[in-house]
Amino acid sequence: MTAKAPTLEDVAREAGVSTASVSRYLNMPELVRPQRREKIEAAIAALGYVPHGAARALASQRTRTIGAVIPTLDNAIFARGVQAFQHRLHSDNFTLLLASFDYDLEEEVRHVDALLTRGVDALLLVGCLHTPKLYERLDKMELPYVHTWAFDRSGAKPCVGFDNRLAAKRAASYLIDIGHQAIALVVGITEGNDRATERALGVREALEERGLALLPEYYLEKAYDVAEGRSAMRQLLTQDVPPTAVICGNDVLALGALLECQSRGVPVPGEISITGFDDLPLTSHLQPSLTTLHVPAGEMGRRAAEYLLARLSDVPMPDSTELEVGLLVRGTTAPPSRRK
Repeated sequence: MTAKAPTLEDVAREAGVSTASVSRYLNMPELVRPQRREKIEAAIAALGYVPHGAARALASQRTRTIGAVIPTLDNAIFARGVQAFQHRLHSDNFTLLLASFDYDLEEEVRHVDALLTRGVDALLLVGCLHTPKLYERLDKMELPYVHTWAFDRSGAKPCVGFDNRLAAKRAASYLIDIGHQAIALVVGITEGNDRATERALGVREALEERGLALLPEYYLEKAYDVAEGRSAMRQLLTQDVPPTAVICGNDVLALGALLECQSRGVPVPGEISITGFDDLPLTSHLQPSLTTLHVPAGEMGRRAAEYLLARLSDVPMPDSTELEVGLLVRGTTAPPSRRK
């Protein structure tokens, strides 16, 4: 049985103020004294109150809107997944509300609050790393949600995604199998990003299992940007002993790394091999084409939508769906050359 959504009167009672004060705070917070404002904010957080009547909509009827909160709009891989997600929702006459939080987990909570205020029926999240506050809000509203672009093997969180650690480990193992030992890693910023963290762990595990190590000078964290990929490759090429292979945590960093090698006349894969992660459409058209890991973003978006639609219709659906990430061996990798 769905719990009754907290009301404005509940907030006033919890905060020890009048309903007029709560209403004033919701509409013109600058007119409410700071001490009273803090009490009201604490009461709203404690109760999980959603203002402006959206709570009543959630409690009694559907708005036929579903929210998605993604880390960035700059990453083409998210665009592919969200497009498929929206297309599947549209076929059931649902509308998508989209927000991005720039890898700031506190900002993500604020966006979720805004979506709850608008009465979304369900929510798509990226990754499995979120603040306790976010889960408290969703649990109090008993709102269906699903994690994507990651996979929780504990089974505690509903997921439609893939194992980032296993996928990155597959790429590293492939490079070791063809003879590379001096392997570098250029990964996305790991703070607030469990996908980048897991990919780094996967590479380390592959190396350690073969008696190799990821040297400190061979590990770089860079923002999702072509220029950052070029910067990383410049740093690696100027090492006393440059690596023979570079694993990049996404295709954009890999593209930057490849461009830097080409601008310096460093043969790829003759002198250095490069791998990416995502399989963006452009990667197969590069010269040489990029060895990368194929993320089934479209399938993931479609299945995530189907999971949420099933939850909203009380149709049985497994809470966890793991998708396969395959290694695509192309032109940027080869066995290491014999250096003089």
